[in-house]
Amino acid sequence: MKNGDKHEIAVFNRSFFESENQISAIGTGHLGGKATGLALMDSILRTEIGPTDFPGLEVQIPRMVVIRTDVFDAFMRQNNLYDLAYSDQADDRIALAFQKADLPFEILGDLRGLISGVKVPLAIRSSSMLEDAMYEPFAGIYGTKMTPNNQLDVDSRFRKLVEGIKFVYASTYFKAAKDYMKATRHQIQDEKMAVIIQEVVGHRYGDRYYPEISGVARSYNFYPIGHAQPDEGIVNLALGLGKTIVDGGRSWAYSPAYPRANPPFKSMSSMLKETQTEFWSVNMGSPPEYNPIKETEYLTTGTLSDAEKDGSLKHVASTYDAAADRMWPGVGSKGPRVLTFAPLLVLETIPVTSVTRKLLKTCEERIGAAVEIEVALAWTEDPQPPFQFG
Repeated sequence: MKNGDKHEIAVFNRSFFESENQISAIGTGHLGGKATGLALMDSILRTEIGPTDFPGLEVQIPRMVVIRTDVFDAFMRQNNLYDLAYSDQADDRIALAFQKADLPFEILGDLRGLISGVKVPLAIRSSSMLEDAMYEPFAGIYGTKMTPNNQLDVDSRFRKLVEGIKFVYASTYFKAAKDYMKATRHQIQDEKMAVIIQEVVGHRYGDRYYPEISGVARSYNFYPIGHAQPDEGIVNLALGLGKTIVDGGRSWAYSPAYPRANPPFKSMSSMLKETQTEFWSVNMGSPPEYNPIKETEYLTTGTLSDAEKDGSLKHVASTYDAAADRMWPGVGSKGPRVLTFAPLLVLETIPVTSVTRKLLKTCEERIGAAVEIEVALAWTEDPQPPFQFG
């Protein structure tokens, strides 16, 4: 346990992705808020969720490595970046300067060892000291960089990993973060950044890689409707990467206490117009124009037609019957597809609502406060287990 972090984390070793540890760390500083929260969730899953509680559903934290905050401190100090970081320079100027800087030599061997052993897409995520704080959370303020990690040679994959880490470091000092900081009692000098390197939950469909479902579950709902109560929570679901929800895009909202409740639309026509029609995925195809300071460099968008060709709508879509002016769960008939998630919520083809309620209740009891949980769901054709809940 390091510097006040509440959860024991294994020290990274270069065979990490073959080890039994879901989480390990490089460095000696803090884990940051997001990584500490994930470590708590890992502990809860190990002690509160048994392998037989939700048959056919594998509930776990995707494997991840945390680069602790002491590495960030060394990076900033060794490259003399503080004056620029605290200045009013534009985001692209700061990002370019960080890309030209060098990561501490001491961690390069571990990073190369990590990337040599894994070829699935990776999310390089922020985990700052202030992120996921109880009363002034910085969640969603800092950058995340996705990399397809599908280059044939280790050198290329290593370079993309390093670029992603530097991008997350730079986002600590982007204008949005500084403006948000001004609205709190904190100073920009208070912030330190840890970085999470984590497997992306999902599957590859041609040139796209994405989870069939991403979601954000909250144990408290400030704007309940119908019979729902505030303390019964709310869940937002979307097809593809969770960027849709994080960016405030169209998603499907429901109370986990009433998953079968009628959706809050005035008509079928309004539902067709106001539900999700595009989704985010990791680009696994031809490399895009090189742009390491662009957060979405390796992301791409698709349509529902693309998703249907992929075969990823089975558990998430309904079909509109124009003659009857109603929705039928599933994609077994012809007609416009609508992301209502009815196969999950109404037909309960996968116990997503049950596990979500369990996690919200358990985490809220453990922490003693309202919680927010990001999830991703993917399924395979393999019989054991068919569904992965990350």
